[in-house]
Amino acid sequence: MEALDIARWQFGITTVYHFFFVPITIGTSFLVAGLQTAWFRTHKEKYLRLTKFFGKLFLINFALGVATGIVQEFQFGMNWSDYSRFVGDIFGAPLAIEGLLAFFLESTFLGLWIFGWDRLSPKLHLMTIWIAAIGTLLSSYFILAANSFMQNPVGFEFNADKGRAELTDFWAVLTNKVLLVTFPHQIVACFMVAGAFMAGIAIWHLIRHPDRDSEAFRTAFKLGAVTLLVSGLGTIVSGDFQGKVMTEVQPMKMAAAEGLYETSAPAPFSLLTIGTLDGSKEVYKLEVPRLLSYLGTGDFDAQVEGINSLQSQYEQLYGPGEYAPNIPISYWTFRIMITLGAVAMAAGLWMMWAVRGGRMPTGRWMLRAAIALPFLPLFANSFGWIFTEMGRQPWIVFGLMRTSDGVSPGTTTAEVLTSLIGFTAIYGVLAIIEVKLLLMYIQRGLPDLPTDVPDDDDTDAPLAFAY
Repeated sequence: MEALDIARWQFGITTVYHFFFVPITIGTSFLVAGLQTAWFRTHKEKYLRLTKFFGKLFLINFALGVATGIVQEFQFGMNWSDYSRFVGDIFGAPLAIEGLLAFFLESTFLGLWIFGWDRLSPKLHLMTIWIAAIGTLLSSYFILAANSFMQNPVGFEFNADKGRAELTDFWAVLTNKVLLVTFPHQIVACFMVAGAFMAGIAIWHLIRHPDRDSEAFRTAFKLGAVTLLVSGLGTIVSGDFQGKVMTEVQPMKMAAAEGLYETSAPAPFSLLTIGTLDGSKEVYKLEVPRLLSYLGTGDFDAQVEGINSLQSQYEQLYGPGEYAPNIPISYWTFRIMITLGAVAMAAGLWMMWAVRGGRMPTGRWMLRAAIALPFLPLFANSFGWIFTEMGRQPWIVFGLMRTSDGVSPGTTTAEVLTSLIGFTAIYGVLAIIEVKLLLMYIQRGLPDLPTDVPDDDDTDAPLAFAY
């Protein structure tokens, strides 16, 4: 394998691994803020205990997410220096704002939330978790702005003398049409993960410990399940908008996602396509007539361009080369994403039916479903991003720079392989720590509240982790 192949594997592994923590962090921060708001308004003990319980799980996930996310930016200089030089003027701006503004906003106020339980007024303390949660949204917006530029480059001009793209309109970058549809789709997908995370844990406790804090966990389940279902509908609606923009700016990605080799008007939606091993043509297809035309354009009779015709167009525009992504990966990751999301929503509905009217969930299959539930939308998110990035190939910046041109020229295969093995080993250890901590605190259940009230005038008391 060449350095390019290993560098791509390394970035893919570290990115997918890091993104396991991102949707849980974004969605759970708002659910925890909602629980604390309910406690602030009602003063019911169950809301405070739920806040502290899910708050601890949120903090464990946040810490691991920060640790794994730092590695991402180092890779731009280590393995992708030509890419960094080419688009650094544009790509660096939103990432710098994310680090200097959004991340410091969420981390600072999250610190105040952790250590401020007995030192800040209830209203001020509640404000800190809401600001931290809003900070996660800002952080995701700026990161997605950088990624959306790679999908649809805007707000720049190419400097031929320096051989690089230079920023001319930062507002265009922040209002990129890809960003405006990707951001809401990603955020509601994050809420799907958080809702499934909360609902799955609550159902597990209701089955395993029906006589322990059942009222509180029923409340947590309802919040999680409603969040899962409402945000699931949001992903469907926002995904429809995203598909139409994708068809406009990256028609090859849409064609690859559907295994559409020949231009068709109207175009059918493929439920199942079997192609040759090299992905060059289809052998069998099960399809829904006209549906792809509507998904891609909003018109049931519209034309959708196929892989073969787009390949010819791109050869004339960009020169000789292969411009279709890996068809099997693009096709199946798109469908796995949709299937996992749909199964998660179906499981959420089943669980809501099981607890209707005060009933208690029971049964081995319900317990297994509770354990699997958080992973369904989580893996759907991951497969969605694999599709997004793999479907853009062979471009690292669509239409401007190929992935093969972005790798660091001085990096050797041995160097990249060494860092890949090192990162994989470290991430493996972190995964063990994460899972062990989460399982330990999940099994413990809701924390007991302290019976003694601290002296508000004791200003010399040391700061203490409130959990």
